Amino acid sequence: MKRFIIFTLFTFVFGAALADNAADARKILDKTATIIGRKGGATASFTISGANMPKQSGVLHIKGRKFCASTPSAKMWFDGKTQWTYMKSTNEVNIAAPSTQNQQMMNPYTFIYMYKSGFKLSVKKQGNTNVVHMVAQKKGASIPEMYITVNSKYYPTQVKIKQKNNWTTIVIRNFQAKDQSDKYFVFPSKDYPTAEIIDLR
Repeated sequence: MKRFIIFTLFTFVFGAALADNAADARKILDKTATIIGRKGGATASFTISGANMPKQSGVLHIKGRKFCASTPSAKMWFDGKTQWTYMKSTNEVNIAAPSTQNQQMMNPYTFIYMYKSGFKLSVKKQGNTNVVHMVAQKKGASIPEMYITVNSKYYPTQVKIKQKNNWTTIVIRNFQAKDQSDKYFVFPSKDYPTAEIIDLR
């Protein structure tokens, strides 16, 4: 009986600690989401690397669900509905209407919407940063697992995304919460007069 009481107390205390940890993780992401999701938008530089891709660096502009990402080899615009992808090597522009799942794979900041449902959250302190761990509660989720590192200002400094047992790491630098013009998120056709347009919608 005594062992049962001790086990029950341990389970209660451990369960309460897990609940507190999940609540702390949510508070951190709530604050981060408020900064990233500000009405005027934000910008940052990034480096992306993964098992099936060469390491690349670039600049990202975001505003709500809109984003524009540019690297030396490609540039992508998304206005919330239509996506344009320009490949420098082929001088082609692919036009698509990406699904929510595809948007999650293209924009590292989609976690600011994703964490609110469908994920189990936890957080660990790592120096002056917090590392939030997101694990999908549903089997077969397009993103089963993710780590978001957040600094003391609640700016994200790294996002690690797991997809099909491979990890993609995005290191974020020079994050600036400042207003972004809507022109950043629409393909400027006049700047690419010779590009071949391929409409995949």
